[in-house]
Amino acid sequence: MQFLESILLALSSLRANKLRSILTLIGVIIGVMTVIAVVSIIAGMNRYVVDKISALGSTTFVIDRIGVVTSEEEFFEALKRKKLTMEDMEAVRENCAFCYQVGGRVVTVRKVKYKNQYLSDVYIAGATANWPELISGIDLESGRSPTDFDEDHRRQVALIGWEIADKLFFGLDPLDKEIRIGGRRFKIVGMAEKRGTFLGQSQDNFVIIPITTFHKIYGTRRSVDIFVKAQDLESMREAQDQARMILRLRRKVPQDKPDDFSIMTAETFMDLYRNFTSTAFLVMIGVSSIALVVGGIVIMNIMLVSVTERTREIGVRKAVGARRRHILWQFLVEAVTLSLVGGIIGILIGVLIAKLVSVTTPLPSAVEWWSVVAGLLIASSVGIFFGIYPAMKAARLNPIEALRYE
Repeated sequence: MQFLESILLALSSLRANKLRSILTLIGVIIGVMTVIAVVSIIAGMNRYVVDKISALGSTTFVIDRIGVVTSEEEFFEALKRKKLTMEDMEAVRENCAFCYQVGGRVVTVRKVKYKNQYLSDVYIAGATANWPELISGIDLESGRSPTDFDEDHRRQVALIGWEIADKLFFGLDPLDKEIRIGGRRFKIVGMAEKRGTFLGQSQDNFVIIPITTFHKIYGTRRSVDIFVKAQDLESMREAQDQARMILRLRRKVPQDKPDDFSIMTAETFMDLYRNFTSTAFLVMIGVSSIALVVGGIVIMNIMLVSVTERTREIGVRKAVGARRRHILWQFLVEAVTLSLVGGIIGILIGVLIAKLVSVTTPLPSAVEWWSVVAGLLIASSVGIFFGIYPAMKAARLNPIEALRYE
């Protein structure tokens, strides 16, 4: 009964002093809101990124010239490396016993035109015929991909992304029609299914042509990205080691020097993403900690004011038999109740912000149950930590002096 009475007393105090209550709880609200909103957005992004990055495949790795760089110094150092060539790709294909499939890709950005309509900054990929099989992110809606025959004869055929078909053909069937890429005609032989966006970037704004056709038109000066698929997860490490050794020998890399190329797996990209999100978590912890400390100090101040205002009440309670622990419990429960109300409001606002972000931006969100529990625990902890001093002060009041207090 005393526990319930303390909660009802705290709630009635909130209702009686609405403006003061809002000002009291705003720090806790901001702190918990930040935790919920950031955790929800990052959790949603985690699921989204895992789904998209997994398109590379758990048994596929990519060998490229630059790799993942995290600083300007690393980038400029990587630019000094020799370009990977078709001969490098063929060497891996012919000599890597653990490599189940090997393909290549080289990219550029060009304008794509159909009659009077055109799209700028379209991703043009020159790829080997087996490249779409090496990644699991491109599925055909209609037609086919460029074949070995197209590659051998340098045919000007193209597989287009969904966005190209949607914006240039306006619902018409694009198969067998011709588009112009940099003034050259390409016959459309296939269209990919819609893939959507990834972190705000369209994944459907692409054209895939045979890699030999690409080299015929744009030259061979661009570095080739080599895609390698192992037979299974058990042979993944052996395939990487063997491919690495083949390329080091071909490129005459001294034994005491690091690779002059980079090998990347889906896990490589996930590690990079985790490093990015860990920074966001640190910022979140900093912002929420400051807000919670400020909110806790305000709650402590308000509880001290409440102790002063209710000094005579405390004296009466002690006079009729209330013990120190009863007074301590009463004010501590009130402080926790105040903080929990702020926490609940913060959770609701945080969830609302996360949902608004997912609706109005490409960033997804997912409210995790543990983040809600964490928000309530944080709010409770703030109430206990900053409410203990006012509660102890109230419990230690001398009943005689309290009764005489005006």
